[in-house]
Amino acid sequence: MTVQVTETQPRPSLAPAIAVGLGAGLLSGLFGVGGGILVVPALVLLLKFDQRLANGTSLGAVLPISISGLITYWSHDNVDWHMAMWLAIGALGGAVIGTKWIHILPKKILGYMFAVMLIITAVRLFIPLNTNGREALTAFAAIALVFIGLVTGTLAGLLGIGGGVVMVPAMAVFFNELSVVAKGTSVAVIIPTSIMGTWRNWKADNINLRVAAIVGVSGIVSAIGGAIIADHMAQDLSNILFASLVLIVAIRMVWDLQRNPDNNH
Repeated sequence: MTVQVTETQPRPSLAPAIAVGLGAGLLSGLFGVGGGILVVPALVLLLKFDQRLANGTSLGAVLPISISGLITYWSHDNVDWHMAMWLAIGALGGAVIGTKWIHILPKKILGYMFAVMLIITAVRLFIPLNTNGREALTAFAAIALVFIGLVTGTLAGLLGIGGGVVMVPAMAVFFNELSVVAKGTSVAVIIPTSIMGTWRNWKADNINLRVAAIVGVSGIVSAIGGAIIADHMAQDLSNILFASLVLIVAIRMVWDLQRNPDNNH
């Protein structure tokens, strides 16, 4: 007789999950970057989630934080809805691809991919973006936005990040979009992407809904405080501090991956 053993999801206590949410929300509001790049390593390093479950849970946690961010940006008229529409078309398709690939790629590969994304984020923060506002969208521009959205959605579904690290610089560099409007537009696209990715992760049993809800709601509260602090901090100093933090997290993740060679399936 063979006894089948199924892998159960971790059930961390309430306090650590709240702490992750508070920290992610605070840093997200403080530095203007999506909480996913902070939630994933926190779930892996602090709550001992495996890489796949951390990625899936993070995408669910990003949703309530993004909704609160969109309300703030929209109230200040900092959302370009035309760009958001074309980006979202591609992002929804990408989320389907990413949530499928997450079950194919080994956990260790996912971990290294996430560490690389952290490093790219840090480099991006060291580069100032000066823009004047976009021109009218052409048919070619709309196709390019769908492609950017596809890449963003794939990364969101695969790595559990919102995708702002891709969309914001792409809108600024290729479409001359104002930085604050690019951020607001990115948040608008993240919401449907997160919904699609979370639904598919839930069907595949690759999300801890309890932890996602706790982290996401806690992040809403602290993101407001982070935004208030950010209003009194120089943007250059903010970017340098956050880039340094992200690099430290990336190095720590790579170090842990090297120390745990068995965590690769």
